[in-house]
Amino acid sequence: MDKSLKIYISFLVLLLSVIVIIDINAPRPIDWNPTYSLRDKIPFGMYVFDKEANSLLKDRDIQKINITPYEYLEPLYDYDSLVNTYTKKGTFLIINGFSPIDSQSITELFYYADHGNDVFISMKSFPDQLLDSLKVSMGNDFEYTDKSRFWLANPALGTDKFHLKEGMGNGYFSKIDTLNTTILGYQGDKTKKANFIKVPYKNGHFYLHTQPAAFTNFHLLKDNHYQYASKIMSYIPKGNVLWYTKDNDNQGVSQSQLRFIFSEPALRSAWYLILLGFVVFIIFNAKRKQRIVPIIKPLENTTIDFTKTIGNLYFQEGNHDNIMDKKIIYFLDKIRQDYLMETTVLDDQFVKKLQLKTGKNIEDIQRVVYLINHHRKGHFESVESDLIELNSIMEKITN
Repeated sequence: MDKSLKIYISFLVLLLSVIVIIDINAPRPIDWNPTYSLRDKIPFGMYVFDKEANSLLKDRDIQKINITPYEYLEPLYDYDSLVNTYTKKGTFLIINGFSPIDSQSITELFYYADHGNDVFISMKSFPDQLLDSLKVSMGNDFEYTDKSRFWLANPALGTDKFHLKEGMGNGYFSKIDTLNTTILGYQGDKTKKANFIKVPYKNGHFYLHTQPAAFTNFHLLKDNHYQYASKIMSYIPKGNVLWYTKDNDNQGVSQSQLRFIFSEPALRSAWYLILLGFVVFIIFNAKRKQRIVPIIKPLENTTIDFTKTIGNLYFQEGNHDNIMDKKIIYFLDKIRQDYLMETTVLDDQFVKKLQLKTGKNIEDIQRVVYLINHHRKGHFESVESDLIELNSIMEKITN
């Protein structure tokens, strides 16, 4: 591990330690997101309601439903002509912020109520299909003030008015069928608005409530607000309670394998920091590191230098006769190698044959043969001018 890498790792460890220390000492922000999730302990989760459901719904057999109302209820219907009803009676309970119900399930809920069952729904807004069928309209112009209160219409349940504020909505029932619909609860200050009604539907009933936040952790744990939730739940008939929790269980819950890490701010920050560290490491170590390859100079061709050295040696000694002997030997050897000619006798026949094979000037060939023969016979002294002439003519013929 090189020095620079150690510095990077040390810096990242130090930075991570500082972030963890700051995060541990920092106050945790409150998550006011209205999830209505049974798993959430935040103000507008329903963790407390889930744990205290048996107390709020005494003498009821509670069963949680994690599939849609249609998927659950449709198989319970006995199509036998003698029975022609649902094999399980009770109240279908739904508590959520907004409508998670599909149209097919709404139709099934109406059919369930038609066979002598009840449906309890607490939401801030309801599906239009449900409201139209029950001849109910909603308004959203309710002005909430610090003096606004929530209470039940039945004096037998007490005359207390509860000051619920956090998370409450401004929806209410603006139009109802007064001949058939019963108002069970109100909200308001100077004017009261219906927020809890009971609507008969053939052989059953629909209970509609517009303030689901009353059942969240915040209000169940604050002051006496749990009494309001308990009084609302008291309207649910005794017997089976089919509690629809599919959306409450899954809402806001990530399916990622890293969901726990992302759910905790400290772990999430550490995860991003680790990823950033890997990116920095890759950037600074992207190039392949290896030992420097030394530059090796190629071996020089010293043949020419050697030849020049030998030539200068002979030239400086002035031994032209010896140089001419070697030049003649080299010249005749080249003739034998290149043109496959016999060089023992250098006569006119040799001259003609060499001229035919080389295509050189016959006068140059005759001259070089003349100089070679005379040098061998020793008819003239080997002086520098003779060596120069012999070398020049030989180069003309061989090049």
